[in-house]
Amino acid sequence: MLILLLYFFIAVVFIQIFYYLGIFGKFAFSKPQTITPKKLPVSVIVCAKNEEENVKKYIPLLAEQNYPDFEIVLIDDASSDETLEVFEQFESQYPNVRLVKVKNNEAFWGNKKYALTLGIKASTKDYLLFTDADCYPTSKEWITAMTSQFTMNKTIVLGYGGYEKIERSLLNKIIRFETVLTAVQYFSWAKTGLPYMGVGRNLAYKKEEFFNVNGFIEHIQVRSGDDDLFVNQAANKTNTAIAYTPESFTYSKPKETYRDWFSQKRRHVATANYYKFFDKIQLSIFYSSQLLFFILVILLLAFQFQWIAVLALLATRYTVTWIVIGFSAGKLKENDLKIWFPVIEIVLIFTQINIFITNIFSKPVNWK
Repeated sequence: MLILLLYFFIAVVFIQIFYYLGIFGKFAFSKPQTITPKKLPVSVIVCAKNEEENVKKYIPLLAEQNYPDFEIVLIDDASSDETLEVFEQFESQYPNVRLVKVKNNEAFWGNKKYALTLGIKASTKDYLLFTDADCYPTSKEWITAMTSQFTMNKTIVLGYGGYEKIERSLLNKIIRFETVLTAVQYFSWAKTGLPYMGVGRNLAYKKEEFFNVNGFIEHIQVRSGDDDLFVNQAANKTNTAIAYTPESFTYSKPKETYRDWFSQKRRHVATANYYKFFDKIQLSIFYSSQLLFFILVILLLAFQFQWIAVLALLATRYTVTWIVIGFSAGKLKENDLKIWFPVIEIVLIFTQINIFITNIFSKPVNWK
């Protein structure tokens, strides 16, 4: 029995190394990107629901972008606070702001995809760049950096949407590390020619891609997924690029309690159930191999069975993963997370298990 567990452990270690070196290494060890301005016509689209304070701070940062041809489409999704009034002020202040007012619709009540669809149809530019109402770009060259990755064939660009750093907060490190790991995954699979998701905090695509797949109609019944489900449906090996220069990043404020973050992750995990079959399989294998790695290490060391070989495999796996995570975190300017990798990885594994069990018994809360 123990020898079978050892062989199984060896297989799990090789699966983990394959993921980190064979897949994630494509991003971790990729060459630095350069920014070549394209000057494409761009509609920056922001959908907000009860985001009065955030839009006051962040919309001016979008309006100040150093880019020759862009408009800002502000979508108020039937807010009950002063978001609409703030948007109307911006509309009168900036000539390139276009306002879309969404009223509650019984068929699409509280459905962000419906509001985004109205905004996309109201936009007048050929290229769409999305961010959330609580996000802000890292520089005035954000539009330039994101659109620089468009080509004649590359019509979808996946960007990095990070979270602000909070000093002396373990939860903040967990949230940021999970965000880095997710970005490494979708960037790496895109580089292999198998893109499967993106984040609405920083995502761009040509408008025709939206209409080619009939917008969000295939998953309109799923309240979340205006970003990852759209990419999962529309992206392929020929039309998808990634943007990871520091100028292309966006940031937003992270959740400040574990409960809020847990609820947010429940929505993300539930949405992944609607991914294509291959994408669900590769994600399941990765996360399952993570869990099995720790279970098998504990069992084999507890029985002191071939403990030298077990420790050698343990060290090999950690060396490989730490190197890949280190290079990736460096590219995403999250260098302080490297040292926390072993601890945070274990926390994330048990969080994933908790989310999976919780989602079986109750549905997560969706768009505001």
